[in-house]
Order: sequence, then structure tokens, then C-alpha cells
Amino acid sequence: MTRIISIVNEKGGSGKTTTAVSLGAFLAKLGKRVLLIDLDPQANATISLGFSPRKIPTNIYHALMGEVPLKDVIKKTPLFNFDIAPSNSDLAGGNIELLDKMGREQILSKIIETVKNDYDYILLDPPPSLGILTLNALVAAREIIVPIQCEFFALKSLEQLFEILDLLEKNLNKSFHNFFGLLTMYDKRNMLAREILKEVQEKFPGKVFETIIPRNIKLAEAPKYGKTIFQYAPESTGAKAYEMLAEEIILENSKSKA
Repeated sequence: MTRIISIVNEKGGSGKTTTAVSLGAFLAKLGKRVLLIDLDPQANATISLGFSPRKIPTNIYHALMGEVPLKDVIKKTPLFNFDIAPSNSDLAGGNIELLDKMGREQILSKIIETVKNDYDYILLDPPPSLGILTLNALVAAREIIVPIQCEFFALKSLEQLFEILDLLEKNLNKSFHNFFGLLTMYDKRNMLAREILKEVQEKFPGKVFETIIPRNIKLAEAPKYGKTIFQYAPESTGAKAYEMLAEEIILENSKSKA
């Protein structure tokens, strides 16, 4: 069964897109067929994979509007088994246009159905907000990853997002198979980061990945070159952490089947 994972956080700068791109790369490296759907008008995931948004004539906006099939906007990345449905700034208008459509929160789910069987994993990277695009990503997904930067407001942010996911399950009759917090930008030399790590793990047992993403300059540099961390600096601590995350996610699926 295809696993559809939405990577969400209403706060920018949490490592959301870095996680989407890096996780996708390492799932592909581990032999999985992966599609990343860039739902952010800023198109950071698209740029991170080496594409120029303005040079792509059709993108995820056109698929959401029903102008073209989703399969027609999907592009192959330089990594084997890793595809992307790119975005560009056209999608900013989608926030308004989707509001007028029937079943607006389920549009993404419906178009994903047309390509779902071609992939083992479909990763969704919505904007850092709780608008209609993010709602579509949450409704389409069975699993949620919430990247949380190791800083003072991390705990409150995670609490709020888990509350929102609970509300979605109740109000939209939506069932999530898994949702996990992912601690990012961790610096073990920082006492506050260590305290937050301990507090999050204690307060949300079983709801936080064991893998912790460290603060790593190579992760910040890779998008500048249109490369994933796997291509840019495969031996870096950031790359090794995301490979561990990919392995943990694959293992989580094996546990749930057992």
C-alpha cells in the first residue's frame, strides 16, 4: 500500500522542506519509488531539486485546478525513483480559487488517486500555514510528520499541531495511521536544546521519532546548488540523520504490518 505522508508545520524555518526533500532522497536510495508534491507557492522543494519554477509550463497548480492530469506535471529528478510534482508562485492564487470549489478539502486526495499505484511513498510539502492547501495535504495523508526546531516554543507548537490533528480526525471523520514529531536543528552543545529534547520525549512518548536531525551547515547549503543532501554531502551528519529517519519510517511500516 502506498504511504502518503504530509510534512507540516505552521511555523516557517522548522526544516519542513529540508525534511521533505531529504527524506524523499533517502527513501529512493533505499529502493522505494517516491513522489514529492510541492504545495508551497514559494516552491522551495522544487528549487531544492534543481528546477527553475518559472521554466516549468505546468505545475501542481494546474493539476489542482483540473486543467491537466497530475501525471502530466510530474518531473523526474536526477535521483533514480524520485519524482516531483513542482510548484511555482501560481499556486498563491490557488489558496483563493480552491475555496470556491466543491469538496475543496479533498481535491488533492482525488488527483493523487490517479498516480498512487506508481509509488511506494508520496510526500506532501504544504506551505507553513493552516490554509486550504495545508488542509488538502492533511486530508490526503494517512501519516503526518511535524518537524519541530529545538527552541523554546517547540513544545507549544507540537501540542497545538497535535490538537489540530485530533480535531481533523473528529470533524472530518479523518483517520491518521501515524503522526510523529521530528526534532530538527538540534545542537547538543546548547543546554536549551537538550532540555527541549528531554521534555518533548517525556511529554509525547511514542509520538516523536528516535532520529534527531542535527544543526548542520551542509543541509542549509545543498538547496543553493539544486541538490539534495544525499547528492551534495552524503557523508555529512545531516545526510546520515535523514538516512536514519528514512530507515526508521520504513521500519515503522514493518512494525504496523506485524
